[in-house]
Amino acid sequence: MSITPPDPALVAAATERLAALATPAGALGRLGDLGVWLSAALGSVPPPELDDVRLVVFAGDHGVAAHGVSAYPAAVTPAMVRTFVAGRAGVSALARAHGVAVRVLDLGVDDDLPDVPAEVGARKVRRGSGAIHLEDALSAEELERSLAVGRAVAGEEIAAGAQLLVSGDMGIGNTTPAAALVAAALGLPAEEVVGRGTGVDDDGLARKTEVVRQALRRAGARTDDPVQTLAALSSADLAATTGYLVAAAEAGVPVLLDGLMSVACAVSAERLAPGAAAWFAAGHRSTEPAQSLALEKLGITPVLDLGLRLGEGSGAVAAVPVLRSAVALLRDVALLSEVLPG
Repeated sequence: MSITPPDPALVAAATERLAALATPAGALGRLGDLGVWLSAALGSVPPPELDDVRLVVFAGDHGVAAHGVSAYPAAVTPAMVRTFVAGRAGVSALARAHGVAVRVLDLGVDDDLPDVPAEVGARKVRRGSGAIHLEDALSAEELERSLAVGRAVAGEEIAAGAQLLVSGDMGIGNTTPAAALVAAALGLPAEEVVGRGTGVDDDGLARKTEVVRQALRRAGARTDDPVQTLAALSSADLAATTGYLVAAAEAGVPVLLDGLMSVACAVSAERLAPGAAAWFAAGHRSTEPAQSLALEKLGITPVLDLGLRLGEGSGAVAAVPVLRSAVALLRDVALLSEVLPG
């Protein structure tokens, strides 16, 4: 399966309009590039106003969290899901400031969460995913369900009017499987992809690196196959995010990626559906080395570089005003031919 990119004719028309604006050549820098991409991805030159932006946070726990790879206990995951529901998480504040809708879904939290709205956990696949250095993250059936949930959720958000989708994450320990996915996709050793995640010390970094090394060794040649890679090394929430990204690209709806988790899933989506990455932009560069390596592989330059490592979709949401600025410039700046006499 391959994905059709944004219409080259629209890219050409948007590039021509950018060059014709009453601004010096190249003066808009990345804003001009983003305006061209958004014009093509949104299907119009000039682009429409970017009014309907929707973030879905896929939450889940990870078996590796019990093996010293995180600075925080797994109990934080269900607590943060409740915080999302209450609208009090970091990304909740950013989303309110920037007019982004937020939806949180429990795919694999190791808690029944009886006190949250039923729709949050209605599509839960399992409680926690397997510790990837010891066992597969998901069975074949669980992987299929996770991918299907992500695809369905993307379809729901698009049907409701989303012009731009954002992918977010919540799950203690999630940078470990995400780093493993990047290592598997890029053929890199563990020590090149593993970062400090929530802020582990040197001993924690060493443990985390060894967990990823063992996971890659255990998965072996299965990493040549993107589906088997996801079963072996991902989690219910990461697999759902991958399905979400594939479905968006298939539907021709652009996605703004966040940090390591969504970018690792974007690499997985590109493996499953070559060409999907043409529909992705990156909101920010995180502090995790695997994210930068994966962005380079995808050929995507992030919009912001603020040293963020919060996750949740926060870096992507923080970049939404920049994308809206790019749209405004391509829409509303006069053409040079309109301001010059004769």
